[in-house]
Formats: sequence, structure tokens, C-alpha cells
Amino acid sequence: MTAPLTTSQIREKFLQFFESKGHLRLPSHSTIAPDPTTLFTVAGMQPFKDQFMGAPAVFDGVANKRVTTAQKCVRVPDIENVGRTRRHLTLFEMMGNFSFGDYFKRDAILWAWDFLTGPEWMGMDPDKMYVTIYKDDDEAFGYWTQEVGLDASHIHRFDADENFWPANAPLEGPNGPCGPCSEIYYDRGSNYGDDTWADYAQTRESARFLEVWNLVFPQYDRQDPAEDGTPVLKDLPFKNIDTGMGLERVASVVQDVPDFYSNDVFRPIVDKVAELSGKPYEGEISVSHRVVAEHMRSVCMILADGTALSNTGRGYTLRKILRRASRHAYLLGMREPALYQIAPVVAAGMGDAYPELRTEQGRVEAAIRAEEERFLKTLEGGIQRLGSLLSGMPQGGTLSGEEAFVLYDTYGFPLDLTKEIAEEYGISVDEARYAESLENAQNIARAGSKYGKSELFGGNQEALEGLSATEFVGFDHLEAEGQVLALVGAGERLSHLSAGSEATVVLSRTPFYGEGGGEVGDTGRLEWEGGAGMVRDTRKTPAGVFLHDVLVEQGELTEGVTVRGVVGPERQAIQRHHTATHLLHAALRAVLGSGVRQAGSLVAADRLRFDFSHGAALSAEELSRVETLVSRWISANFPVTWQEMPIAEAKAAGATALFGEKYGEKVRVVSVEGDVEYGGQPVSSKELCGGAHVRRTGDIGAFVLLSDENVAAGVRRIEALAGEAATSWVRERLNGTARVAALLNTSPDGLEARVTGLQAQLKAAEKEVAAVKRQLAQAQMGSSSGGGAQTRELGGFRVAALKLSGIEGNELRGAADKLLDQSGADLVVLASDKGLVVKASKDAVTRGAHAGQLVGKLAAAGGGKGGGRPDMAQAGITDPVAALNALDTAF
Repeated sequence: MTAPLTTSQIREKFLQFFESKGHLRLPSHSTIAPDPTTLFTVAGMQPFKDQFMGAPAVFDGVANKRVTTAQKCVRVPDIENVGRTRRHLTLFEMMGNFSFGDYFKRDAILWAWDFLTGPEWMGMDPDKMYVTIYKDDDEAFGYWTQEVGLDASHIHRFDADENFWPANAPLEGPNGPCGPCSEIYYDRGSNYGDDTWADYAQTRESARFLEVWNLVFPQYDRQDPAEDGTPVLKDLPFKNIDTGMGLERVASVVQDVPDFYSNDVFRPIVDKVAELSGKPYEGEISVSHRVVAEHMRSVCMILADGTALSNTGRGYTLRKILRRASRHAYLLGMREPALYQIAPVVAAGMGDAYPELRTEQGRVEAAIRAEEERFLKTLEGGIQRLGSLLSGMPQGGTLSGEEAFVLYDTYGFPLDLTKEIAEEYGISVDEARYAESLENAQNIARAGSKYGKSELFGGNQEALEGLSATEFVGFDHLEAEGQVLALVGAGERLSHLSAGSEATVVLSRTPFYGEGGGEVGDTGRLEWEGGAGMVRDTRKTPAGVFLHDVLVEQGELTEGVTVRGVVGPERQAIQRHHTATHLLHAALRAVLGSGVRQAGSLVAADRLRFDFSHGAALSAEELSRVETLVSRWISANFPVTWQEMPIAEAKAAGATALFGEKYGEKVRVVSVEGDVEYGGQPVSSKELCGGAHVRRTGDIGAFVLLSDENVAAGVRRIEALAGEAATSWVRERLNGTARVAALLNTSPDGLEARVTGLQAQLKAAEKEVAAVKRQLAQAQMGSSSGGGAQTRELGGFRVAALKLSGIEGNELRGAADKLLDQSGADLVVLASDKGLVVKASKDAVTRGAHAGQLVGKLAAAGGGKGGGRPDMAQAGITDPVAALNALDTAF
């Protein structure tokens, strides 16, 4: 029987399928939202809003009206349901195919069906497929019944609340692009419920009928209703396609597992939670295992994308997810930081598709561990508060629901933990009032959350309304005075900030650069009469309002006060890395060709990261050429200039655009006033860029390339260092090389020869050891006919079993091969101190023997686990005697 597709294989097949239909494959956007309407990327279509609104469909210089992606998305409005249901996730992968005024409804429907049911693709049973459509969408009904051949009884028509995007748009709006939807469901069978498709039409809730695909057909422009209230829907001049296939949902169907937490990506994470907590996963009742597993997968991805834990905005939501995981870890009995150990498991399962999980793993683990330590202290504070509340209450009393909610909201106490502690005092909790308080808080959160697709086309930050654009002077000045225009916290305007509090500060004038175009936001200090604060980060809105995340260290900060902003020393390093990024881009185009296009970047104080389109790994020679070209620019100490000009003039002058920038009619062009030569041709650097740069290329100092790796199909990533970061890195490596050479009694120049010699010695020694182990195994096996083994009839097969000592790995497998040949048995079972191997003859396999199934049973008895093919399987164990003793009951 063919093994079910893995999640990675499903993802790749989807992208390949739509590439075969003429779609351009693009990498996933970061979980950090591409626009300010949301904190996170919440839908596969979000990075393409401009194209859906009519902008040219050109991506990294390639024009294509058909695009396909695997987009990592984050949604948190229903976070309380995560772990309690089979279908709620904070992080999910949306597989999408998009058309910008190209193909429409017919092709979208037929391709979705072909991919889901085609035997070379997903191979789902067509008889188990069901569809919903908008009540008036006869066009879609015709395609489903006449061209796909779906029986009409497998189709439900729903009203605009269910099958229209945005929901209820014809009557309620908003004005703008809208259209009907068609959703595809799969019947998972009676094991998941005894309801029917007709039942679903009434309840709209089912564990049996699982939605796997949603086709959205934006074909109308919704306008103000007529005087009698009749909806006005005009045809759009061009029609788009926005479809999404839930990867986790399809994986659960294809792999025939009951829920997301049992698929090949999630189950190792769940198993790790069980290992760390010491409490086994028991499926439906193990809510805390699922919460920890799901949330830590989400936390790892968000941290790897560059979001930092904080008390505001995106960082606050990240902290909320991590602390909810920590609460449930506490319920599982985990009293020390341990969740950081889940990061390697997440990276192992998803790192091929999202390499940042591996490259950022060390930083991710450190951030999680530090937050765990802080939160565990907060929990202890909550325990003290709860203890003081309960100690003053009589036995049989009731703790108010409002107090229970404060413990949850402030200290992270889940209701279960509050109830557990309260019961020790003989006190109950008003759960109904707690539920009301929680629901009120969730309603407020949902009201302020722009996560629906309709909101993606508009929205604003209410607390910032009416504020003028900030005057930015940071290109020329690293210190400047400005007036405090607003203080914002948790989406509301604040009157003041006292020492120890943190919020967003808006200034009339600032030297701090706001995050954008790959460059991180500035940090530094604010100073005013009688007070000072730390600027932790700086962002900016599309309207040009700069947002400073400030921690007040002393004094009180109020609206209207004049402050002095001082940019931190990290800016100098950021500028070096930003200008070096431009030079790197130009060097890559010179060495690899003009087909190189930027696909993403990170410009920080400690490093630069540059993603670009290229089909193959760079050779050592190519990397050397790129590094040399950048170093020539630096050595020449050319001036770096910038000026604003019309975008048409900038493009005519040869300026290239950098990823992540939004360009208007006037653009800022950063130029290096001097060329270097490559292949007899001059190479120049001229970019459209709104970031901060050095004054002369010589200010960059040193430059070194660290790595070149694959990010996605046709996209590579280079990391590099400039300035002091580069020289420090080189010095550390030189010192390390010297230390290793000294340990091996040679010089750094003789290190390679010394290591080569040691490798040869090691290889010879390994051969000798292997030969000795083979002899040892043969001696323990006894005569040439396998006389040392015990052979008996079990389940209709002759089984030879033997315990060996000091034999592992290849030698144990080789011994099993030899015993199978010598003994004439159908199956042989060899157990060593830590390993177990089962081999089956071809005849035995034909008669139904399965080594993989047998080794699983024996390994479980021997304190381990393993598996394999019908003819050969192996496992790791701790008790070989127990494993062999289990043979009598294993057949």
C-alpha cells in the first residue's frame, strides 16, 4: 500500500499543479502584514491587494496575471477555541491560486476539482465531494453539474451570509469589489458523525463534512443601494479569482487522520509536549497538549519572521500566544522553562518550506526561554494574589467572575487553574460571570481586529485619526526636538505615561527612522525636562505618522511636552548594512546576470539578509567575485548621494526598486557616485529606496559573505556582515582556527593536512572496529546454521530470535541478514543493548509477514519505538529482554 502524502508533498504538488496551468510561483510573504490594515498576514490574497484593485501584475520584473503561493497566515480572534476544536488554528498555511483579470469561474472550478480528485494529485474520492454555492449563482451550478459532473444532490445553495464575499455584501456592503463563493467539502464518513449533507444545510456545523477549498469570484462592484433599498451590483471591468485550499485540512483527509494534531507535521510536536511534560497525549481530552503544540508552532514562525515580543501591537499578540501556551504547560505540570525545546521540532517539520525556522532557530529558542522565565514569575505573582483573595473568604464562598477574569487577563491564569486552587480552600468560582467578562473582552478584540477580507481593502487606526504626518529629519540629523502629539496604548489615546509604563508615542518631528523597505526601525532615547525614556522600536503608518514604542524610565510623559529624540548608536551599523545591501544587489546582477531580482531583505545593526531570484546555488568562485566587487566599491570610498525625482525619471536613469517599498509619483533615489569594473564593463548602483545610508562607501568598512542558501523554488538567500560586525566575525573565526590547530599540534596553515590525516586514521580504525563487531556477532550467533538463536513456530512462521551484546547499527542489520540466510527461518529478530532489528524472507512477506508491524509491538514492550518495511524494520529500545519476551504475544 502506498504511503499517504506528507504535508510537504501536498504543498509541493499544489504549487506544481498550478505552475502547469501557467501560474507564477511566488514565495510566501512574511507573517508580518504587508499593509497596516492588520498586524499579521491573515489571508493568501493579502500580499496581492494592489493587483486585485487593478495595479499591474508584475512581480520582480516578471509580468504574469496568474500567481500561486503557499502563504503562512496568522489569525487570533478565536484563539480561545484553539485546542478545543478540530479546526481552529492561529497559524495555518493557505494554498492559493490567483487570477488578476485573466481566467475566471469555469477554470477555477475545474482546476480545483482536477487537483483534489486527480489520481496523480490528491486522489480524493469524487463520490465523497460536496459543494456549496451562492443561491443565485446559476453559472457556478452549471459548471459543477454539467462540466464537473457533480450530482445536484451534492450541492447546497446558501444565502449571502454564507456564500458571498464579503458576507452579506449585497445588502450590507461595504461598497467595492465583491462576489459569490463556492466551497468544496469532503465527507469523512460515519466515524466523524452520523449527520447527512442535508443535515449540514440546516446546522451549518459538522465534524464529518470538512471544508477543504474556497473559491471566491469577485465579479461585482457593490455601490450604494437604490432608493427602494435594492442592492446595486455592477460588473467589474475585469474579474479576479481568489481561491484558497487549507493545507492542514487537506493533509488530514489525505493522511486519514482524525484532526490536524495527528498529521505528520503536528504529531511530532504533540509527542514532544508529552515528553517534556511527562504526561501522555490522550487524544480528544488532551486540550493542553494541543494548545501548547499549536501555539508553539505559531510562536516559532512569528519569531523567525522578525517579530519581537513586546507590550504593544504585533509583539503583544505574539506574547499573548506564547503565554497561553505557557499557561497550558503549567497545567501539564511544567514548572521550569521547557517550551523553547519545541523549536527544533517545528524547524524539522517545516524548515524545508520555511528555512528561516532553521536559520533563526537559536534566536527563537533564546526569545522563548527568556519569556518563559518572565511569565513563570508572573504566574507566581498571580498565585500570591489569588491566595490573598481566598484566605479572606469563608469556606463555601464564591470567588467573583470578575476577579477570576482579572487573574486570567493580568496574570495569565486559566479558569481551570483558578478553580483548582480555589477548591483547596473550599471555595467555588462564579463561572457564568467569568464567561461574561471573557466574552466582553473578546468582542472588544474582534471589533478592533481587521482580519476579514473586506477590511483588507481599507481601514485605519482609530486612535491615530486626525494626526498630521510626522516631520522626519533623520537622514541629516540623529538628534532633534519634537512635540508629543499623542500617546496610544491598547488602541486608545492616553493622557500620560508614568515611569515603568510603555506605549506608542507620536511626535511632530523625529530623527528616528520608521521600519520599512527591509530596514528595521530605529531605537534610542527620548529626553524631556524631568524625565527620560527608551525608544524600543519605530514604525510608521501609510499616512506618514511615525510611531515610537517608548518605555518611560523616569518622570512623566504627557501630550504637548517637547522632547529631545536621540537615535541610538545602532543606526550607524544599520546604515552600513543598508548601503552594503545595495552594493550586494548590484554585484549579484553583474556576476549572475540581470535576471536577479530582489525578493526580500532585512537590514539590521548586526547583519543583512538579502533574498533574490536565482535558480542554483552560487559556486565558491561566484561568491568570491560578488564579495570582491563589493569590497572594491568600499575601497574606492565613493560618495553616496540621494535625491527625490519623478518615478519615470528615476526608472529612465536605470534605478532599480527594492522589495517592500510603495512608490508614488515622487521617489527617493540612492546612488553610489562611482562604478567598479567587472568583465570589462562598468557596474553601477542606483536604487529607489527610502532608507538610511552612509555618506561614503568607505564608511562601510569591512564586508564578508556568510552564507548562500535556498529559500524557495527559484529564490536564494544571502546573509552578510559589514563594518565592525564583519571584522569581529573574522577575528572570532581566526582565533577559533588557531585554537583548533593548537589542539591538533599543528599551525593554522597545516590544519587541512592534519585533519585529512586524522580522517584517514579514523576511517581505518572504523573498518577495524566493524570487522571486530562482525566477528563478535558471529561468535554470539553460534554455528554457521544460526545454532545460537532460538527458533520456534509463531503465528504460522518459523521465527529465530537472539540477543546480542555490543552490536549496533550496520553490524546488527548485517547479523540479521546472515542469520536469515543461515537459519532458514521465515523471520529473524535480533536485539542488542539499544537496538532491535526484524528481517523477513520474501516468502514470509508474501504470506503476510510484516517486519514493520512486528518491530513496533516488540519495541513498545522494550521501552522504545520504531518501524519499517514488511521485509526489514528496526527500532531503538532500552530493554532487549522485554522486547524478545514479547514475541509470544506479538503474533
